[in-house]
This record gives sequence, C-alpha cells and structure tokens, in this order.
Amino acid sequence: MDNLIIAGKTYSSRLLVGTGKYKDFAETRASIDASGAQIITVAIRRTNIGQNPGEPNLLDILPPSEYTLLPNTAGCYTVDDAVRTLRLARELLDGHSLVKLEVLGDPKTLFPNMVETLKAAEILVKEDFQVMVYTSDDPILARQLEEIGCVAVMPLASLIGSGMGILNPWNLQIIIDNAKVPVIVDAGVGTASDAAIAMELGCDGVLMNTAIAAAQKPVLMASAMRKAVEAGREAYLAGRMAKKFYSASPSSPVTGAISSSSKDRAA
Repeated sequence: MDNLIIAGKTYSSRLLVGTGKYKDFAETRASIDASGAQIITVAIRRTNIGQNPGEPNLLDILPPSEYTLLPNTAGCYTVDDAVRTLRLARELLDGHSLVKLEVLGDPKTLFPNMVETLKAAEILVKEDFQVMVYTSDDPILARQLEEIGCVAVMPLASLIGSGMGILNPWNLQIIIDNAKVPVIVDAGVGTASDAAIAMELGCDGVLMNTAIAAAQKPVLMASAMRKAVEAGREAYLAGRMAKKFYSASPSSPVTGAISSSSKDRAA
C-alpha cells in the first residue's frame, strides 16, 4: 500500500484536516469521519483541549487514541508566542512531539513571516519537537527548513482561507523535486480539483480546513476531498501521458479501418 510516512509513522490517508470554523463539534466529527483523515490539526490558541476546564473539550469527540493530533500555532505572530504555544500543547497532550509550526506575518493576509518561522523552527527542533512547518512557496526557504530538521515542509498553495487553489505550481514542483521530507500543500485549497492537482504534481499530502468547513455541505465536501486526494495520488503514480501540442493521436486503432475508397468499390 502507498502510505504517507511522517516522522517515522505510517498513515494510509494523505488528507490532513483542521477542526476550526464548523458550526459545532458534531459537524466537526462527521466531516472528519467523511474525510478519512488520520492527522487532525488543532489550533491551541483557539480550541480547548483541556486548558479551559469546564468548557467543551475537542478531545471528547476526537480522542488521541483514534487520531494523530497535530497542535498548531495558528494566531501566533512571534517566535516567543509560537514556541510557548507548542510547549503548552506538549504538556496538555502528555509529551506529544509532532506539531505544526506557523508564524504569521500579518492578520490581513496570514502570509507566513519566514524570518520568525526559521528562528522558531531551530528552537523547537533543538527541544526535540517533530516540526511540520507552514512556509511560503520559496524553494530556498523550504530547503533551509528541511536542513534545520523539520520533518515536513508545508508550502501554501495560496493564502489561508482564500480558496484560490494552486497559484504557482512551478515553485511547488521545485520544492517537491528537491525535498527529502514530505511536502504537504497547506492553505488555499478551495475544492476537490485543487487537491487533485496538488497530488498530481507529486505532493505527499494536502492539509485543509476552510475548504471543507466553509462549504455549503461540509460533510459532502469532506468526502469529495478524500476521493480527490486518492485520485490525484493514483494519477501521479500512474504517470500521465506526455502533452503533445498539435499532434493528434486517435484513441482507437486505425489498422484495418475501412477506407472510403474500399467502400466505394464494394458499392
């Protein structure tokens, strides 16, 4: 079976999903079930996983025994905030080390601040975190994050929550071709075709939240995304035919075809 391997652990699903923006926890669980995802991102600054006693706890519907939780630093704009948040997550999750790092540049675009991201990644790796890292689609920065020791690089397809799809497939392809760790497209996916294209390029997986949660029918969209990721991966492994401009090739064999001249003679 063609599995995704991150930090030495094997996953059958290549779709990673978030837990925000749903109308309630019931819709969250139903959508995640439909997605087939095994790795679930949790925004520690926005979601209660035990730090707020007496409030609804996400772990009650998404227990760590069933899913790999991926605490993330959504909403963090500095190195200190990001590192502090993931230290808290590790404490709340009994030493859990697999995390998603994102250090944002500004609240309007949510574009990553790569200077701060690199600094935070260095600190977290030294503290034995297994860091999956949200990054711009700059191939040089992606390589530097890998060299620091991040276990996966997660370039954006387009801005978080924009639904614009993959705006720069060329940069993504360079990152994919040179990375020795998994490349997970993170941010900007809007519909199933976006996810399929990412997988056809050779990405190891796709992470999304808004594309599912903001759909008119989130559970149905989650199911569509599951199929799109699977189909895109199969297409990548199959190896698409070469593109041939102005070179038509009939899909049916022409050997033995009845010509007009032979029909005329028969008449």
